[in-house]
Amino acid sequence: MKLHEFQAKSLLASYGIPVPKGFVATTVQEAEALFDRLGGSRYVLKAQVHAGGRGKAGGVQLVGTREEFIAAAKALIGKRLVTAQTGPQGVLTRRILVEEATPIAKEFYLGIVIDRKISLPVVLASPAGGMEIEEVAKENPSALLREPIDPFKGPDPSQSQKIARHLGLPSLNGAVHTVLSSFSKIFLEKDLSLLEINPLVLTKENTLIALDCKMSVDDNALYRHPELSSLQDREEENPKELLAQEVGISYIALDGNIGCLVNGAGLAMATMDVIKLYGGSPANFLDVGGGADQNQVREAFKILLSDEKIKAVLVNIFGGIMKCDVIALGILAALKEVPLRVPLVIRLEGTNVEFGKKMIADSGLEIIPADTMDDAAMKVVAAAHGRSE
Repeated sequence: MKLHEFQAKSLLASYGIPVPKGFVATTVQEAEALFDRLGGSRYVLKAQVHAGGRGKAGGVQLVGTREEFIAAAKALIGKRLVTAQTGPQGVLTRRILVEEATPIAKEFYLGIVIDRKISLPVVLASPAGGMEIEEVAKENPSALLREPIDPFKGPDPSQSQKIARHLGLPSLNGAVHTVLSSFSKIFLEKDLSLLEINPLVLTKENTLIALDCKMSVDDNALYRHPELSSLQDREEENPKELLAQEVGISYIALDGNIGCLVNGAGLAMATMDVIKLYGGSPANFLDVGGGADQNQVREAFKILLSDEKIKAVLVNIFGGIMKCDVIALGILAALKEVPLRVPLVIRLEGTNVEFGKKMIADSGLEIIPADTMDDAAMKVVAAAHGRSE
């Protein structure tokens, strides 16, 4: 689950990391009132949307006069912001963050993620702040320092000194250690999957301030953090993903045109890989899990068929705890409620597979059976391209 910048900064501040003074506005009138309330000479107005690349897309405006301020608020609030991450449809800006402009001397990048190869959180630090970190890693890998940290103790002073030197801030070891300690504490205590401050800036007064922040919470840990789950902006989420959460299945929308209904994350990844291998493109990651019931399968199938861009659907099930006949019952129940408007390929293996296959065969529906992963992938890719295989 992603947090908005203003929410993430509020959390940073609660852990003692300095952030600019700012307030949120949802209307131009609210924004105008903030012009006098902040009482500064320069302001930054920032669209609050769950998408990166806002600055390049005009979603961050630096202004001085009241006229510029009001014009920027009108240009942002209620308008669709199109960035490299949103696609051409863009996202609606429902609120903006208004802050006093910060006098910047230098900009840095600070991030923390889980490195699954070593099963540890890793701090990422770069003196090239304000840039997309992917570009930094690609164009100048040596500029990006990776420092694994102990999840029980956090960063030690020697690691903070190493990071401070890398950032060119050896004289601010203490300040860097304070920020880094709080930074990693937030990540670990709140079960985050991503935490970025970009940029972390050194002001002309020689202090460190978090000028921007991205924060994502591990969905699997949200039950432990009601204070964070209550911050979810459902208007920014994919409606299909929200519906899937409600019925207890995993759904992630992708850019392709082949719907996938699979049980088990490993099988889901393998299914998407084999579809790509045969020239297709998955439209989603949909995992009904190992113990889904008939209702969850029915709802999963309805979610798939509600996607207008889907040209074909592949059901790929290996029945262990999940029985093939339960999958078949769920699919047939869904097709009574939602017309089958695209080709459907089904491959079943495992517990009660013969019962499941017989139910599908006896349904009278135009369903394409498949025996192996390769067979299923070839057939669904062909069907999506409008040809027989």
